[in-house]
Amino acid sequence: MTTHDEGSYTVGGVREGAHHLDEHASYFDDSAYERAGGYEPAGAYEPTAAYEPTAAYEPADGATLTEPTSRLDDGDEEPRRLGWHAGADIGLIVLRLALGGRFLLHGLQEVFGLFGGSGISGLSSFLAEAGFQHTRVLAWVCGVTELAGGGLLVLGLFTPLAAAGLLGLLANAITLKWRGGVLGANGYEHEAMLAAAAFALLFAGPGRVALDNGRPWFRRPVLSGFLCLLLTAAAACVTLLVLRH
Repeated sequence: MTTHDEGSYTVGGVREGAHHLDEHASYFDDSAYERAGGYEPAGAYEPTAAYEPTAAYEPADGATLTEPTSRLDDGDEEPRRLGWHAGADIGLIVLRLALGGRFLLHGLQEVFGLFGGSGISGLSSFLAEAGFQHTRVLAWVCGVTELAGGGLLVLGLFTPLAAAGLLGLLANAITLKWRGGVLGANGYEHEAMLAAAAFALLFAGPGRVALDNGRPWFRRPVLSGFLCLLLTAAAACVTLLVLRH
């Protein structure tokens, strides 16, 4: 530790007096500083290479940044948004009403004999002529499936199951008329068109204007449609292979 003597200071060339430092100790240890080898400043700061901006962005072929373009229509001023729209709902509700209404009326003919229908007895006789067994029970199953399936499609309720049930009936009907060809008096053109409509509803769903809106099978149409398709395919195979001789 070091001590310092008092000294004088001068203001404007005139000796004014003396100043006193701490006579007992110094906050700076000269011996420690000398042992450490003294202070050596680091090298001077050298900046890196100057920043050079890249080439400016140039729009291709006269395009400007202020004029948005659309991939769907070159004449649109704003990009269109892809997604579900009201047109799909309108198309699906028309398809549901047409297909469901047809089977609803046909089911009333077969179950209750309304609108000039033959009722269960007439349907049972037709199934017996086609080579099926247990025709009375099978007639009730077919009639109720058409009646319930058509009504559910109109309401848009349990749509995958209703469409699958009707698709199974139509598959059996096409099998019975297969030898008659697609066109002609004994052809299966009508049944094939109805089957295509049922298949479309099976995977597309009923649309948002339906009682199924928000239900689990409505949110997962592909999964529910595939499961119901497997179910109706198994039922159709059992009907053709087991109940027909």
